Amino acid sequence: MEIRGVWMTTTDSQVFRSQERINEAVAFLAETGFNVIFPVVWTKGLTLYPSRVLKQTFGIEIDPLYQGRDPLAELIEAAKSSGIAVIPWFEYGFASSYQSNGGMLLQKKPAWAAKDLSGNLLNKNGFEWMNALHPEVQNFLLQLILEVVQNYPVAGIQGDDRLPAFPREGGYDEFTRNLYRQTFQCDPPSNCQDSQWLQWRADLLTEFLSQLYQQIKAINPNLLVSLSPNIYPWCLNEYLQDSQTWLNRGLTDLMHPQIYRRDFQSYQRVVNQMVKSPCFSEQLPRISPGILIKLGKYRISPEYLLSAIDYNRACGLPGEVLFFYEGLREDDNALAKPLRSRYSSPVPFPTALELTQGVANQPAERKNPRGSGWLDWLKSRF
Repeated sequence: MEIRGVWMTTTDSQVFRSQERINEAVAFLAETGFNVIFPVVWTKGLTLYPSRVLKQTFGIEIDPLYQGRDPLAELIEAAKSSGIAVIPWFEYGFASSYQSNGGMLLQKKPAWAAKDLSGNLLNKNGFEWMNALHPEVQNFLLQLILEVVQNYPVAGIQGDDRLPAFPREGGYDEFTRNLYRQTFQCDPPSNCQDSQWLQWRADLLTEFLSQLYQQIKAINPNLLVSLSPNIYPWCLNEYLQDSQTWLNRGLTDLMHPQIYRRDFQSYQRVVNQMVKSPCFSEQLPRISPGILIKLGKYRISPEYLLSAIDYNRACGLPGEVLFFYEGLREDDNALAKPLRSRYSSPVPFPTALELTQGVANQPAERKNPRGSGWLDWLKSRF
């Protein structure tokens, strides 16, 4: 069982601009040995498929760049003939826009805006946010996701560091303040890092995820819920993503922590911390880290990438997901060529049942890494 995944973006990529580009990309990925693609379908307040939910709520059906087309359907068709699974990626999640003052979504739905302590539109690292704790916002995202699994033959869906997520600085809008007052008979703390206040908001996101998971499984129990949060506990402390609880409660089938480190030693340290954690060590077959291969001027070296893949397998991690596709194509496919040495034998993408069986059948020493010397032995090999 292996997960050999890659994200496909609209940022710094032209792959979705035509069906011919999509077909060529899928053929290339199949030749390289990948078995799953995570294509963006929700970004900057727009979809990459004709959306009834978006049309009814905001009066626009699809990103105008793709008017008259259905890039998601085109990708699924190409991937089907190549034996590659498709898991649509809802990249923007609860974020409404990037450096656009809320964008179209909050222009039309100002009551959905998240607010910081000063009452300003919630902005973190350039992203403006909807109120992820508001039931109308949650229902909009829920319906957006459900229409995809109901209308397309996909393997599952994916959330990331913005789904389910909410910057810790948020929650000071009137709706959330009132909800907190009803529960605790006092105003929320002005310190956004207050542990009780932080966990209360994180728990609301976890309950949203629980609802999403249950509704997807009700449609088809074989559909996978994939999540790609940041690294725990940073993801909890900064974006209220309680990924440890998500695993403990069985609210995700696949998890891809974004271990976006720019050298192998740093990557190795994060993996070591993760596999030593009892929560994560018990779920290793569900965990395939995200690896950054291209961002801005940064490019991963082939040596780092191959070492990371080898270390993942040695630690019991069944795969990885690479961010992002265009990094494989630069310099005449320079990164893809050595990657084929690791992905040489075709491996089908695992089913939900195979993932569950993989967790149940883990070697005992991996479920209890603190009680063995296997991790120290691994370190000596790399």
